[in-house]
Amino acid sequence: MSKPYKGFEPKWVKEAAPKDSYRSIFRWGDPEYVRYPKESLYKMMKGIFKMTDDDFKQYDGDIGWDKVELDIPSKMEQKHIEAFKKIVGDDFVSADDYARLAVAYGSTAYDLLRIRQRRFDSLPDAVVYPDTTEQVEQLVAYCTENNIPLYVYGGGSSVTRGVEPVKGGVSLDMRLRFNKVIAFNEIDQTITVQAGMSGPKLEETLQNAPKLFGAKRAYTCGHFPQSFEYSSVGGWVVTRGAGQNSTYYGTIADIVLSQKYATPVGRITTPHYPREATGPDLNQIMMGSEGTFGVLTEVTLKVFRWMPENRKRFSFIFKNWEIAQEAAREMMQCEAGYASVFRLSDPEETSLMLHLYNVDETPLEKVFKIRGFKDMERCLFLGFTDGEKGFSKNVAKNIKKIARKFGGMSLTSYVTKSWEHGRFTDPYLRDTLMDFGITTDTLECSVNWSNMAQVHRDVREVCHRLPNTVVTTHMSHCYPQGANLYFIFITRMNDSEAFKEYHTSILDAIQKSGAAISHHHGIGKMFAPWLEGYHGETEYGVFKALKNYFDPGYNMNPGGTIGLDLSESEKRFMNR
Repeated sequence: MSKPYKGFEPKWVKEAAPKDSYRSIFRWGDPEYVRYPKESLYKMMKGIFKMTDDDFKQYDGDIGWDKVELDIPSKMEQKHIEAFKKIVGDDFVSADDYARLAVAYGSTAYDLLRIRQRRFDSLPDAVVYPDTTEQVEQLVAYCTENNIPLYVYGGGSSVTRGVEPVKGGVSLDMRLRFNKVIAFNEIDQTITVQAGMSGPKLEETLQNAPKLFGAKRAYTCGHFPQSFEYSSVGGWVVTRGAGQNSTYYGTIADIVLSQKYATPVGRITTPHYPREATGPDLNQIMMGSEGTFGVLTEVTLKVFRWMPENRKRFSFIFKNWEIAQEAAREMMQCEAGYASVFRLSDPEETSLMLHLYNVDETPLEKVFKIRGFKDMERCLFLGFTDGEKGFSKNVAKNIKKIARKFGGMSLTSYVTKSWEHGRFTDPYLRDTLMDFGITTDTLECSVNWSNMAQVHRDVREVCHRLPNTVVTTHMSHCYPQGANLYFIFITRMNDSEAFKEYHTSILDAIQKSGAAISHHHGIGKMFAPWLEGYHGETEYGVFKALKNYFDPGYNMNPGGTIGLDLSESEKRFMNR
């Protein structure tokens, strides 16, 4: 928590939201946890956004303190409600206002602004809480037979409108009961879980494997997205997600061994071997389908030995972005093994991070000036290694050697530890700032090393067309052939449609730059208009063919998810 302010302090909302309130739905994470800017960061923000203390003396609009009450009745026929109850039990079907709104939106700023504006574009007509795979299969079969739109809500951390029930129908809320371990196999180093399993529950289970399963050692999944605390295994899989440790452990597409789906044409079970040459890979075909082919019910994941005692942390500062990119590329191409966390920030993000992680309050700031590491030019690089003791040590040794070759100055492990401390709590800042009309959101894309500089330049240019806006960029998932670029923008904005217009301009820029429009956030309904243009019309025809096989009635997550039922006028083609 921040130190006490010496001067004026805004009235940050520090108390938990009432359980039945709008705020309890749109705020991030633990209702008892609050995070707000420290005083030096608050002063920095005022300068950037051209604001004064007066702007922080009152809230900007509705902060959602009152009880959820909607004047939007459910359209679900009672006979369907009764059928759902027969499948899952009387207590596990709801059509009340809070239950419906709780699964209506994800976590993009567009979603949060709409709730704050009391704008409810989409609501399910019923919410169902399944318990078993067999129940989900019965629900899918019933919805297919009765032409009822079916959606799935896992952790709710989607930033692509992936869970939004734009056509009403029923939403399966997996959080309550669909989160159990199905099997653990230490010989194969795998665990099979229901799709609603949360990140923390999965990791707690694996790290307690000796006690829970009689295992010889503790394990980890190695998948830690920033949304880790409030995202689900199923969400990771169907969006092809990536965790912050992916440079070593791989993205979820590397970690998944097999999957089971309830689809309109029946149960689909993918192969469970580590490699096979038996035609197109069904595992890869199903991942990324985002609920449009059916409902993911069970997934088998590879697990890894949990050895945190072998972790080696590092952080360096480089003179500029060009040098930092060259150093990072050499680290990924030197064939000496990969770090686990591997994060390089551009100059604008570096400036913000040095404040956010308290480096500005240490003697390092004076050292930077003496050694010529200038503000808004210097670049922060941090991370850590994992794995066997000798391997972890050797990877860190080579990273340090390369960093020094490119003029990097070591900041020891201090900055990395500060980043680790806040890496899952940074999203809490968004709610605090939105109370005063400051909106934060993210977009990310995938690039090769050869076009990284051009994509970075072109996309940031568009982002900065909005005045008084912070636009930070980092790479956090890296490969010998390229990396992702992750853009975070912070600006004064409190209108959902203004946000959507700005967001669209950035996606246009990413598409036009030639980058992949998503590295790990997925597509959902928000990015969907660009997907066919990215892949090509002929190539995208494969997706349509799969949809028509699995779900010819278009009842699975309908309304534009991955573009499958968009009209031609809704699609965006940058090269037409």
